[in-house]
Amino acid sequence: MVLQGEPGTAATTSRGERRAPGARGGRRPTLAAVAELAGVSLKTASRVLNDEPNVAAPTREKVQEAAQRLGFRRNAVAADLARGGSSRLVGFVTGDLANPFYSALASGIERELRHHGLQLITTSSDEDPERERSLTEALVERRVGALVVTPTATDHSSLQHELDGGLPVVFVDRPAQGVEADTVVIDNRGGMRDAVTHLLAHGHRRIALVGDESRLWTFQERRDEFVATLRGAGVESPHDYVRDGAHDADLARAFVTELLALPEPPTALLTANNKITVGALQALRDHAGGPGAGPVALVGFDDFALADLLDVTVVGYDVVEMGRKAAALAVSRSENPDLPPRLVVVPTRLVVRGTGEVAAPGTDG
Repeated sequence: MVLQGEPGTAATTSRGERRAPGARGGRRPTLAAVAELAGVSLKTASRVLNDEPNVAAPTREKVQEAAQRLGFRRNAVAADLARGGSSRLVGFVTGDLANPFYSALASGIERELRHHGLQLITTSSDEDPERERSLTEALVERRVGALVVTPTATDHSSLQHELDGGLPVVFVDRPAQGVEADTVVIDNRGGMRDAVTHLLAHGHRRIALVGDESRLWTFQERRDEFVATLRGAGVESPHDYVRDGAHDADLARAFVTELLALPEPPTALLTANNKITVGALQALRDHAGGPGAGPVALVGFDDFALADLLDVTVVGYDVVEMGRKAAALAVSRSENPDLPPRLVVVPTRLVVRGTGEVAAPGTDG
């Protein structure tokens, strides 16, 4: 129970403790509470806490002491906006926080923003288009200073108004659809071409591709280059060994198990992201114990933890640098809003470790 004291005096709790006027249990202290305790106007308290000039030293000291007693925290975002500036917060909507790829991406973004006095807010769409829309809307409503998005939706025209209004928006890993904006992507086609060519050089013709959701631009790019490279090498019906929809390791494991049970199973596997590679490794482990099971080559797209210890050949690239580039685009866009939309393509490299160098049956590799 709380007993109210006289106006301007401290209240008393049921345990006899004294509480500063304006302070309320379980609630954050307000600017009005600071002004009341210091005995000054709301405007004066605001000027002191925003470190504005022309406030007498004794008054400034009273306000600062009151703020300290109440545990008052200045709302930096509101203060920046009130002065006509932009927020120092940058919103990042990832595809899936559980995926280490996005953690590394966020790390790169945060490191670059730190150099410019900016802070990162990270949230995840879980590859759900509706959730992505609601999260971007929520961040825009909170007046973030910039927005970085890994898009999963198929239409981003709703952000055109924000782009026209000067909000820096950068799309990373996949381009937006319905708007033109700064974008950072991987060289998906180049990486896939290198991987397929590598397996062809080791005698493989029956090569399978296990990928993520077919609506995702990254998988579309990798799948199309997979098919084109195999056709260019004279391989007929490369689509026969393509499987999509493996959004997690368990589904990937099931797809690979199914492929290896075919009458003419693939002799090599290409996995379109790190989670799928993990599922494929599990399926290959199970397959190795089966009757008449021969070795199967494997190349994964995306490096991942322990891939070097497991000798997994991968298509790698610098994810942290990719995040840095996305953040740098956002910062430069805020400084030069009239720049034309820019596209940055991060190069890939084939990291040879062993699983991709297994020769096809009947060849010398």
